[in-house]
Amino acid sequence: MPGNPYNSGQKVETKARETLGWRIIASSMLSWKIGHSLDPYMSKVAKWIIRWPINPNFLTFGGLVLNVIAGILLALGQWFVGAWLMLGAGFFDLLDGAMARNQGNATPFGGFFDSVIDRYSDFFLFLGILIFYLRGQATGEMTLAIVALGGAMMVPYTRAKAEHVISKCNVGVMERAERILILFAGALFNWMVPALWIIAILSHFTVAHRIYYTWRELHRSQPG
Repeated sequence: MPGNPYNSGQKVETKARETLGWRIIASSMLSWKIGHSLDPYMSKVAKWIIRWPINPNFLTFGGLVLNVIAGILLALGQWFVGAWLMLGAGFFDLLDGAMARNQGNATPFGGFFDSVIDRYSDFFLFLGILIFYLRGQATGEMTLAIVALGGAMMVPYTRAKAEHVISKCNVGVMERAERILILFAGALFNWMVPALWIIAILSHFTVAHRIYYTWRELHRSQPG
């Protein structure tokens, strides 16, 4: 598969690959129901890695490095390789928390650091996509990427602000795991525009859902 999605000589995707791609996107949109169900598997990997003196924050930073490289590859049109790097970085993101829990050194700073690094990782991935479309002078796709990036940034922001005034606000269908899987499918199968549409719409829907949920919970807590 050619690296540049604008290559006019690119072969048409087969029916089987299209079906697989949509299954990945559809399953990612349901992953919010799974929660920490992958923790037992990650814990097994973490118990194996724990033999080495690796700080979980090192894995977090390693995930950022992979995402920066993935962003560069996306900007250059090397989407297939970039997609797999994205997935590898996502594995690091799952593993760091499981490893911290297995080591018994999960700390508030670790959670804070992981959250900040996640935002930078998202930024570099979307920046790579934006630069790619900028190089192709695709104004519509550039605008779509910016809207999707805005939604990706606002989803965790609304949760963080909401949890200053209510106990928990994790509602919505488009969190980071879903975004990464959808971007992965979009890059791997050259469906980035549909992937960006899904992220843009469902991210802002999730933001609206969290705003409403926070208002409702505050309204319920008021006397009378």
